[in-house]
Amino acid sequence: MNKLVSLFFGLLLALSFTTTSYSRDQIKIVGSSTVYPYSTVVAEKFGKGSKFKTPVIESTGTGGGMKLFCAGVGVNHPDITNASRAIKTNEKALCEKNGVSEIIEIVVGNDGISFAHAASSPDSNFTKEQLWRALAATVDVDGKLVENPYKNWSDIDSSLPNKKIEILIAPPTSGTRDAWNSLVMGKGCSKTAKSLFGDKASKECVKMREDGYAVEAGENDTLIVQKLTSNPDAYGFFGYSYLVANKDKVKAAAIEGVKPSLEGIQDYSYPIARPLFFYVKKAHIGVVPGIQEFLEEFTSKKSMGNRGYLSKIGLVPLASDKYEVTRTAAVDLNTIKIK
Repeated sequence: MNKLVSLFFGLLLALSFTTTSYSRDQIKIVGSSTVYPYSTVVAEKFGKGSKFKTPVIESTGTGGGMKLFCAGVGVNHPDITNASRAIKTNEKALCEKNGVSEIIEIVVGNDGISFAHAASSPDSNFTKEQLWRALAATVDVDGKLVENPYKNWSDIDSSLPNKKIEILIAPPTSGTRDAWNSLVMGKGCSKTAKSLFGDKASKECVKMREDGYAVEAGENDTLIVQKLTSNPDAYGFFGYSYLVANKDKVKAAAIEGVKPSLEGIQDYSYPIARPLFFYVKKAHIGVVPGIQEFLEEFTSKKSMGNRGYLSKIGLVPLASDKYEVTRTAAVDLNTIKIK
């Protein structure tokens, strides 16, 4: 049965490329808005310095990119998806269901989620628990679970400003939102709340309030920067590259006393550091022109090395041993397990 399924998808792929390959002589990339700036710079250099056309890149968010990537094989589907967190089990299952059985995982580098506000605002410092209390749908007060009652930061802790809580958040489809949930909401959730939530703690701790204090701002991180600039009391979170690119407009709050920096993100002493990825559909290599060459350009030392051109726009390079693993995966086209 499995052989028949594989044969069917093989024939489907061949037919798709045979009948419509003339319409796709450019690499198509979707996915994470965080990885988007890095992917765009590599794509532009690749287009100018090679015989291949510049790849077309669409910022759809990590979740949206995975849906498109895993929808099938052939020229109607993207070749690569950028991701600000690792591919999930259910996404692997979707890929397998639709015949996307060979996937190459590339770790791009490290990133620090920046909790930012206008550059004109006073410096600030938050603990993960304070951020959880500002954003959570349900919190513990006096040993009981209640709907989030906090309106001002000072309601959470008297040491915080007596200003309205207003946080611009990424949508649920965002990989940055997933990483924030894991690194901030999950870890910042109080011990009392976790105990009261019981078996549901992993889900309940990451649920965000919907009463106007946490405002979804879409996948466009540049727009978030603009909104923060126009409202000095608001905060928002996004990848480190946007902080670097807009350092004259916004600045980062310290988390547990630590501000994001290249060193802090690389050694993970910054509390909201994470790896970044992109995923490649191996079946498209050799059919859509330039994919393997694009992989080699992206993972070259001149691109993602310690002194590579991506480090100049905020990418925090991988440690040497992790870089070698990524480079080998790109050159040898090593695939990950999806079952």
